[in-house]
Amino acid sequence: MVVVPGGKPIMYFSMMATLEPGDEVMYPNPGFPIYESVVNYLGATAVPMPLIESRGFSFDLAEFERKLSPRTKMVVLNSPANPTGGVIPREDLKRIADLLRERDVLILSDEIYSRIVYGKAPESITQFDGMIEKTIILDGFSKTYSMTGWRLGYGVMPEWLAAAVERLMVNSNSCTASFTQRAGLAALQGPQDAVDMMVKEFRKRRDFIVSGLNSIPGFSCTVPDGAFYVFPNVTGTGMPTRDLAELLLNEAGVACLSGTAFGSYGEGYLRFSYANSLENISEALGRIRTVADRWSKVATA
Repeated sequence: MVVVPGGKPIMYFSMMATLEPGDEVMYPNPGFPIYESVVNYLGATAVPMPLIESRGFSFDLAEFERKLSPRTKMVVLNSPANPTGGVIPREDLKRIADLLRERDVLILSDEIYSRIVYGKAPESITQFDGMIEKTIILDGFSKTYSMTGWRLGYGVMPEWLAAAVERLMVNSNSCTASFTQRAGLAALQGPQDAVDMMVKEFRKRRDFIVSGLNSIPGFSCTVPDGAFYVFPNVTGTGMPTRDLAELLLNEAGVACLSGTAFGSYGEGYLRFSYANSLENISEALGRIRTVADRWSKVATA
């Protein structure tokens, strides 16, 4: 295990230690933008894997198999996911494991939201034969323990890779601040009821915002299984999502992100965070509804 200042260094150092120009990295799209940007920065080839709304924002496994190539060096998984809140089902993980087992491929499993889940605990690909030897688990303290500004993350990986990542860490950041590491130990060793209470509250907010968004003309929102984001389909509005996000900001005072901020396959979606109070979420929904009523009247005029 290597302790680093935040989750991003695990992505960056793991990719820096293993990728060469010409290597291919398959990653979820829409997904956390840093996956693609680091791959491109290192001169490797980013291969987007579209997430399918009808599959709970999991992969199209037939397309996943088709896009695997002799140049595939790494596959990025994120479950629960940002921005969709989707959780990869066990049967999908098993199929992915079966496809990768005999290949010289590393898996970067971003499990930063693993404790923020509303059904059964999410599965990890490391449970399947041959996977733990080729998997990098990324986790940290910013989400589960609300320690975002503390910059504390870690990666669990094969020893040969940990040595390389540690060397990159020492030569760039020297070390992760000792007081944040002590705070992380306190979080791990202390009572976990605060985490359970937080997830319970997030569930209320999730259900509230999903119900509210589904009552707005042009919006269709599935129920996410994890994280604290909703990713409504807004194709019914007839507007490009970037334009819609700007309209909601400028006319409703509601900040959200266009799905295209997370990759080209995010067109047609918006991302809202419900890491806010029910009162503020209710206010935001009311403002969105006011603007939506205006554009629906124009569309039917």
